[in-house]
Amino acid sequence: NGCFKTSQINAALNATSAFLLTLGYVFIRQRAIKAHTMCMVSACTTSALFLISYITYHIHHGSTPFQGQGLVRFLYFGILISHTALAVVILPLAARTLYQGLRGNFAKHVLVARLTLPLWLYVSVTGVVVYWMLYHGKF
Repeated sequence: NGCFKTSQINAALNATSAFLLTLGYVFIRQRAIKAHTMCMVSACTTSALFLISYITYHIHHGSTPFQGQGLVRFLYFGILISHTALAVVILPLAARTLYQGLRGNFAKHVLVARLTLPLWLYVSVTGVVVYWMLYHGKF
């Protein structure tokens, strides 16, 4: 099924972004600036590819209804709503963080990155959780 494969790709892109963000954080804590920069630019690229794929998929296929009932349904929609709201917020935050870092404005970069990283990680990880609940949950 093409829809399922696209969703798998989207989940893989989210997981890859989360991995790169985490690795980038580890590198900056080690003062490995070039490795940090590569990871963060790659995380941005991966997230941009996800967004393009996600929008294209939903334009052509619409949405997939969640089949779970009861408490798990509330859990799913709680995760989905927080994920979606923060995904909207993270786009300008990530762009600003990347811009400040690449421009060498490190004081501003660090200030915004402290907010951006945990939110972006949450969005990436919950994207995978939403995928898993939607396609692999046995409810």
